[in-house]
Amino acid sequence: MDNSSDLSFSELKEFLDLKAAQYEQAAFIQEDPILLPHRFQKKEDIEIVAFLVATISWGKRQSIIKSGERLLEILGPEPLSYVLTYQDSTCPQFVHRTFNTTDLNGFLLGLKHCYQNGGLEATFAGSAFSLEKRILSFRQQFIPFLNPRTLKHVANPSTGSASKRLIMFLRWMCRPAKNGVDFGLWTAISPAQLMIPLDVHTGNISRKLGILKRTQNDWKANEELQAFCQKLDPKDPAKYDFALFGLGIYENF
Repeated sequence: MDNSSDLSFSELKEFLDLKAAQYEQAAFIQEDPILLPHRFQKKEDIEIVAFLVATISWGKRQSIIKSGERLLEILGPEPLSYVLTYQDSTCPQFVHRTFNTTDLNGFLLGLKHCYQNGGLEATFAGSAFSLEKRILSFRQQFIPFLNPRTLKHVANPSTGSASKRLIMFLRWMCRPAKNGVDFGLWTAISPAQLMIPLDVHTGNISRKLGILKRTQNDWKANEELQAFCQKLDPKDPAKYDFALFGLGIYENF
């Protein structure tokens, strides 16, 4: 399909629907970081593990999973209990690329505050409709517990950041669990509002298919890609993450 950008809208929709269905399967999560929160059953435990694993999700997936396993060692069998009883500066050693023990300490303190004040989902709920404002609402409540060094690990869409890892986390939490991949735990955000986590793979494939014109992977590119995917499926635009990612990772499209 070399002339994919020349496909008609209906042909492109048919192609991407097919690929989304092909790759949104539980079989594929065995080599994806999302397999780690799947080891838990309790809503809050899943949220905590998913949030921290999504936070360190850059680099090779096997490296992310290896670092995620270390996170699970630290959190233990009951992550919520660990977070609620966590005391400042008692974090064991941890490092994943530029995310280190200091950063994890701040994230654990931020999570503790969230769960002492209504839970993590509530920080994204707010009264604002746009995903950008929901993320900014979360940041406002989370970042007071971080030192300046750690702030760089919490994306800020108001400065143009594509916020890939937060958007991926929200996909995990909000999309239906029917295919055994995402969790469908949150109702505060409708799947219709979700964006596609924009990285090198999804960005390049989107441009090759002609559905993303913007050359930068930033928040404006998120909005452009979301608008197109909402035309493809207004109720579930983020499902095309599976198609774009699968085409990039598994098919070298």
